[in-house]
Amino acid sequence: MSAPAIGFDLDMTLIDSRPGIAATFRALTGATGVYVDADEAVSRLGPPLHHEIARWFPADEVDAAVDTYRALYPTYAIAPTLPLPGVAAALAAVRAHGRRVVVVTAKLGRLAALHLDHVGLAVDELAGDVFAEEKAAALTRFGAELYVGDHVADMAAARAAGVPGVAVATGPCTADELAAAGAAMVLADLTRFPAALRRLLGLAL
Repeated sequence: MSAPAIGFDLDMTLIDSRPGIAATFRALTGATGVYVDADEAVSRLGPPLHHEIARWFPADEVDAAVDTYRALYPTYAIAPTLPLPGVAAALAAVRAHGRRVVVVTAKLGRLAALHLDHVGLAVDELAGDVFAEEKAAALTRFGAELYVGDHVADMAAARAAGVPGVAVATGPCTADELAAAGAAMVLADLTRFPAALRRLLGLAL
């Protein structure tokens, strides 16, 4: 039987993907001629790509624009991405307590894997293309004991999976919004996660 796991969101939880995503949106504008305000778009990362594309493209062009964006993504989005502060120590803490590291994200799995490889983050399981409560099935399948994310929808995912949600205020949602969404704990960033994990697992400080 697999060891229990700690689940993480990806964008703005483990990695700062905003520069690369902004570059990809600008490339999409160049490829399609449809203006996308890249800075505005990256200010609300979290929901599935279709949601953002639908703000800029006519309904009958959304699917094609998503396909174009995803084709451009490996070229423009991966290289500028950096791990967020505290990530390496956070994942090391998970493994030090005998847990597996799993990533459950709204991003397509193959694109998420490119990011993880680029920043050198090894994970035990990866599930992509799921959002909010849709993440619960993957969290349950992976045996996640809690879920860490930066968005109110991540707290909904944790609630749907019946596990505590740990929020990091490194994304588009404020600490107050994350607390109101049901976070069991709100951290400024992942640098505080190892100590929080010890408390959440009931281990000695």
